[in-house]
Amino acid sequence: MRSVALALYDGAMLFEAAAACEVFGVDRELTDAWYDFRVCGPTEAWLGSWLRLDTPHDYDALAETDTVIVPACGDVEADPPADLVDAVRAAHVRGARLVSLCTGAFVLAAAGVLDGRRATTHWEHTAALAARYPRIEVDPGVLYIDDRTVLTSAGKAAGMDLCLHIVTADHGAAVANALARRLVVPARRAGGQAQFVAVPAVADTGHAFADLLHWVSGRLDEPLTVPDLARQANMSTRNLTRRFTAATGTTPLRWLHTQRIHRAQELLETTDDSIELIAARTGMGTAATLRRHFHRALGVPPDIYRRTFRTHSTATPAT
Repeated sequence: MRSVALALYDGAMLFEAAAACEVFGVDRELTDAWYDFRVCGPTEAWLGSWLRLDTPHDYDALAETDTVIVPACGDVEADPPADLVDAVRAAHVRGARLVSLCTGAFVLAAAGVLDGRRATTHWEHTAALAARYPRIEVDPGVLYIDDRTVLTSAGKAAGMDLCLHIVTADHGAAVANALARRLVVPARRAGGQAQFVAVPAVADTGHAFADLLHWVSGRLDEPLTVPDLARQANMSTRNLTRRFTAATGTTPLRWLHTQRIHRAQELLETTDDSIELIAARTGMGTAATLRRHFHRALGVPPDIYRRTFRTHSTATPAT
């Protein structure tokens, strides 16, 4: 996979494009044979809303490239350029490795190369990707996915993680670690590590289960069970599970568990509460249980999450 092409287009985003250029386009003499890197795209197109493109290659160069990287798009509602979609599809048929950074996944999806595959993008746009392209198994929780010849990443910094993952696959961990040190970024964040998404609202007032969800959200410190939720909703457990899953896309138990994790995130970010107290306030019972479930859900232990996302200005003492 020696040759790498960055496929730019009108409206492509600067951050992801720059990340690919820094990783693949600069030979820092870390190994004998670095990448043959080229930037492709139409002339006079805009990169974000800041720069005009004057690329040395057009999309014809993708036909002879081992790896094609598609950076994020600024508008996921707009159809990607047809000539780019055709070039990406042709590269896939030829056997090139395709990589999307952040919302570049919408370009790969338009080309049909994500059909039947597991893929990801920025958490804010995973629902839109899944709705528009139902044949894709969209995973909103991970940093990146390596599906052999098609690789997709979540937003912004996760694009850099995927680029370093590719360097690891091509040149080994020692070279990738040396490059990360030069770039002053983490050497490796595993693709399975969760995106740290914002905590969503419980439900809007028009939701079929709005009253139940608000009732539960005020009692997350209690040892609630699905039968408890069913009794509150005046339904059988089976009927609640069936209707709840149809309305929300997840089971009551999984939703309840997710809300406990979200509440733990909030408390870790905004209070000085001990892990033991947070476990009690979220219905997890013990610190060990909280640590196990939190790490499984987000890929890091609560202590590290707190150090990373702590909002010191709003922290309150333990109670």
